[in-house]
Amino acid sequence: MVDFKELEAFVWVVRLGSFRKVATRLHLTQPSISDRINRLEAAVGEVLLERSARPIQPTLRGREFFTHAERLLASREEALRLFQNEEAFSGTLRLGIIETIANSWFPDFMRRLAERYPQLTLELTVDISPQLHQRLADNDLDMLFAMDGAAPGLAVEETPLCTYEMGMFIAPQHTDRWRAEGLGALPFISFSRQARPYTELVAYLAEQGLDAPKIHCASTLMTIARMSIEGLGIGVLPVSTVADSVRRGELVRLALPRPLPAMIYETLWRSANYPRFSRSVARLARQCAERYDRDHTDDTALPQVKAWADTENKN
Repeated sequence: MVDFKELEAFVWVVRLGSFRKVATRLHLTQPSISDRINRLEAAVGEVLLERSARPIQPTLRGREFFTHAERLLASREEALRLFQNEEAFSGTLRLGIIETIANSWFPDFMRRLAERYPQLTLELTVDISPQLHQRLADNDLDMLFAMDGAAPGLAVEETPLCTYEMGMFIAPQHTDRWRAEGLGALPFISFSRQARPYTELVAYLAEQGLDAPKIHCASTLMTIARMSIEGLGIGVLPVSTVADSVRRGELVRLALPRPLPAMIYETLWRSANYPRFSRSVARLARQCAERYDRDHTDDTALPQVKAWADTENKN
């Protein structure tokens, strides 16, 4: 069987016309070059070089083979450059993200990803974290931005991505009722029962003495925000994602007895995937998330309306 070392030796002998010069160029001994040429000729079954000529010349068959050998070496170099130059990545990335990220810094991430990897094709899936983790385990996804960490036994790498501060928000017309009644004033609006924010909300409310709260569930952040703006309940949402609505006066942030659990996200990808590329994408995602957080730092310190009971306790 012919290997690339033998092809490389043959091509350079034809180009330079000397075993000695080729040995110097490839940092080998002259007998090593001769041995490679002998193995190549034995593999193809014909003499490829006229050794008695000075400089050494390819035979008639050798000249024909030289064209193909050069092409094979060039193809090998092109293939290897895929692993030397991340920006040249031209494959398909199957990426899963949760909807909160899709509606915050993800558009900026997409623009910067396209700039860095112009030949990249993206297959995007937006779903809740449990579903995304299952699809990663089933090899339907290459990478995901989600909560909950990796499943035991799954060969993945993970790195921190971002943290969302959570808050409760109501339409302005309900502020008097909130001041009078506190957490029991209205139904709550949260993510689906399968999502961690829902279970954390139930536990939080139980600690506040609400053992059977009425909670409307919605599958998307935008739906929760819209229902809250329409006055249908207390929206439980990432603070930065509705800061614009608060500034416009569409929502009011509520002061709580203690903070809600934050939503903490990681980037996960299958360990067998192109590691340098995957780590580069993960770093870019984190940069976009951090920039989004910096841009909304002032917004996360939004005025908060206190319930009457809380105000009394502090007096």
